[in-house]
Amino acid sequence: MAEDVTSDESGTIPTNLRLLLVLEEMASVGVPVTPTDVNKILGLPKPTIHRLFATPEHEGFIQREIDGRSYSPGRRARSMSAGILSSLRIRTARTAVLAKLADVIGETCNIALPDRDAMIYLDRIETKWPLRIQLPIGSRVPFHCTASGKLYLSSLNDRHLKSYLKSATLARRTHKTVTDPELLMKEIAKIREAGYSVDDEEFMDGMIAVGVAIRDSNDRLQSTLTFHAPTQRLDAAGALKNLNDLRRAAQDLGELLKE
Repeated sequence: MAEDVTSDESGTIPTNLRLLLVLEEMASVGVPVTPTDVNKILGLPKPTIHRLFATPEHEGFIQREIDGRSYSPGRRARSMSAGILSSLRIRTARTAVLAKLADVIGETCNIALPDRDAMIYLDRIETKWPLRIQLPIGSRVPFHCTASGKLYLSSLNDRHLKSYLKSATLARRTHKTVTDPELLMKEIAKIREAGYSVDDEEFMDGMIAVGVAIRDSNDRLQSTLTFHAPTQRLDAAGALKNLNDLRRAAQDLGELLKE
């Protein structure tokens, strides 16, 4: 957890800062936390810390996990974070990196963020080819059969991954979609080792995609960088020839997160 808690001259945390610090601590850990976990840093009275969790939970900024004790960012907090990442200054630099990559590869390039049950396209630069696949900004795509989604699943620890695969509906999108949880576990283990993910017509017939993680200052997957192309133009072997360019661009995008 971050430990640069701000207090006033009396050594107490101002009331109007407390809720922001709670959200900051939750974001810095990156896994579900309990009020007690957060309060080890903030040191507030027990009733206060529980009240600070109750209000944002009621308003949808945080949400209680299945264990009934821990919390993670809710829909409104995730929406807010996406809005911050799309702010003009950051987006201008991010779009420049994405546009350069799309020019080098010659195919459509995307940045996607994980949400509760899907990946959401945050940014996109289209290929110049007239034959292209339409997945506009804001599109939601599944975890289990997309390059970006499988990358996100590979960032989960085994306990959370097994829980997800056991509970989720692994819908078949094409004849190549992997819907067996054990086979998907094995594929995700390979993705962790390789550091990249491939969607070989698993989400959409006639589409191939390759993706890598964009990592934050704590080396955690913050978002994903992928490109996709019609199989009429590119096969799996040809797509992987662009992997080094993809990795370099992801590193550049990760540096923007550290500024």
